[in-house]
Formats: sequence, C-alpha cells, structure tokens
Amino acid sequence: MRALVQRVSSASVDVGGERLATIGPGLLVLLGITHDDDAARADKLAVKLRALRIFPDADGRMNEPLGERDVLCISQFTLY
Repeated sequence: MRALVQRVSSASVDVGGERLATIGPGLLVLLGITHDDDAARADKLAVKLRALRIFPDADGRMNEPLGERDVLCISQFTLY
C-alpha cells in the first residue's frame, strides 16, 4: 500500500465532467493498493494519516494533526 498525501485548502474530483466529491481544508490522499495489502495494513495507514502533524497550530507551527478536517481519498493504482 502506498499513499501520496497532500495538505489542501480544498480539493475535488471530477469524472466525465461530473463532480463526484469535494472537500474543504484537509488531506488529499492518492492511494495505491496491491494484491498483498489487507485490512490490517489499511488500518495502520489510516492511523498514521490521522496522526500526521502537518497543519499549523495557534503559533503557526506545523504541529496539528488532521482532527476534524476532511480527507479525499482517490484510488491511484499507478503509484505501483
């Protein structure tokens, strides 16, 4: 399992000219999954993503985790 993670102020995904999903501030995750991956690996990755301290705190330091922000996860098999 591989994930490319980007902090975003907003993100959306369109397919065939139709908007399928949109988020405000949060994480855009491009996720590649292979035949060796299982639910335990997915759970471990989810815990890591939620714990990433990549959002600014009250002092402007990158020290806040995801918290109540949104996540847009998009399947991206080409990561493999």
